[in-house]
Amino acid sequence: MTKNESSTAPSTWTGMVDVDDTALYVTDTGGAGQPVVYLNGAYADLSHWKKVVADLGPGYRHIRFDERARGKSKQSADYSFEACLRDIDAVLAARGVDGPVILVGWSYGGVLGWHWADRNPDRVTGLVTVDSFPFGLTREESAERIRKLFHKMRFLLPFVRPFGMAARMSAAQHAEVNIELNEIAAASVAVLERASHPVRFVLATGDSLGSEKGEMESGRTVLDPIIAHNPNVTISAKVASNHSKILAKDSPAVAAAVRGLVTD
Repeated sequence: MTKNESSTAPSTWTGMVDVDDTALYVTDTGGAGQPVVYLNGAYADLSHWKKVVADLGPGYRHIRFDERARGKSKQSADYSFEACLRDIDAVLAARGVDGPVILVGWSYGGVLGWHWADRNPDRVTGLVTVDSFPFGLTREESAERIRKLFHKMRFLLPFVRPFGMAARMSAAQHAEVNIELNEIAAASVAVLERASHPVRFVLATGDSLGSEKGEMESGRTVLDPIIAHNPNVTISAKVASNHSKILAKDSPAVAAAVRGLVTD
């Protein structure tokens, strides 16, 4: 179900898609090109994909949306990983896309992409994963570290929200989204090992906000045995920018990975 529809061009659609107790802000360039669905970072909005969309150009059908409580989407009582998977289904159904699609996911969105593709293998051309990897901090002391970090940041969150860097959630809700992500990412090795579609990784370098020195680089090495085991999983590029800046500074590498899926 959709509402508040507006068109900026004959094939372009922008509006709200209802799902569960909320509504998601969606943009769809339309057209006959290969559909590319962009899945955002944990607290990010769809604006982060602007350069990738521009790099790929009008030959693709670009579908972007803000997750629950991010960007222009509405709040919800459910910010779980499963709810985010349902949101992909809702957006594709509302836009009449039966597949196959290319999923391009950054961070949290990369992990979403693995699991949605695992459940819907016939609807996927391939995936581009932007600096996500099957590694997570799962010990109780790690969860407490995450909770303390977001508690310290609680007064900053409303100020960075307009820049697509936080959600309309409490600090505690931000923390629980991150804790759940760590648990699911760490348990996702088997999902990638059995991937039957191409999965192209674009990896950043160095650490990210909240990570300890060397933690991110250590996590990226978890991909090595998966790549050795499953030829569908490859690293398309490793770039110089860090986790937070990769879409802004290295969008051409992401676009090249998408094009590679179409030409493979």
